[in-house]
This record gives sequence, structure tokens and C-alpha cells, in this order.
Amino acid sequence: MKTLYKEDIKKIIPHREPMLLIDEINILEDDSIIGKYFFTGNEWFFKGHFPSKQIVPGVILCEIMAQTSCGLFLDSHHDSMPYLVGIHNAKFRKAVLPKDIIHVKCSMVSIKKPFYYVKCKIYVHHNLYANGELTLFLK
Repeated sequence: MKTLYKEDIKKIIPHREPMLLIDEINILEDDSIIGKYFFTGNEWFFKGHFPSKQIVPGVILCEIMAQTSCGLFLDSHHDSMPYLVGIHNAKFRKAVLPKDIIHVKCSMVSIKKPFYYVKCKIYVHHNLYANGELTLFLK
């Protein structure tokens, strides 16, 4: 297993704070990856979603899945970045809250170049909180 930390991640995706939403990526031997993010409670979206009962917006969870998925392309496409072009079957099963640590498991399902299909699952304390399938385009 290889682990990438925030400075390594910044070398492979163009996102920066406050939109860089991955703290580390673990590259597993079965061609899947696990991303990790710790919600501090100070993220910009909590100010409006929702001030009296803060929860992470589903669109942010989808963005985290997409950013984590970029780690699947480390070895084969050093000069290209995948672009998110589709989100399918996204399900938000439980609310992700401030101070939660999420683990995002992403696996390549199929490839029909230039499209790549990725399945993602978000866990908090080993419980499934959200999942979805992404279509990524690699130019």
C-alpha cells in the first residue's frame, strides 16, 4: 500500500483550499484507493448548510468522490487529469457531520476510452453513509 498526503495530492490534482477535500489517499494492491478527509466544522459550506444543524451537502460528498477517484490514474496518465462528466445512482444514506472522518473507497468498474467508470462508497466509522458511480473523461 502506498499513501499520498496533501502535498502529494496537490501534485496530481489542481484543486486548492478551500476546494481541496482530501487529506490522504491510500493506494491499495487491488487497484482501488481509499481517500480520507476530516471535517473540522470550519469548512465554508457549513455557514449556510445549515447554520442550526450543520451537515455536509451531498454535492460536496460527490466532489470528494471525484477528487479521490483521480488517484486511480496515478500510474498510467501522468500528464492528464480526469474530468467528472457524470454522477449516477448517488445515494446519501446518513448525514455526514462536522468532526466526522470519512473514508472514500473508489474502484474502477469499466473503461471505454476516453470514459472511465468508477464506483465510490463513503464510510464513517465503517458504516456506509453515501455511494455513487462516476463517469470520468480523460483527454
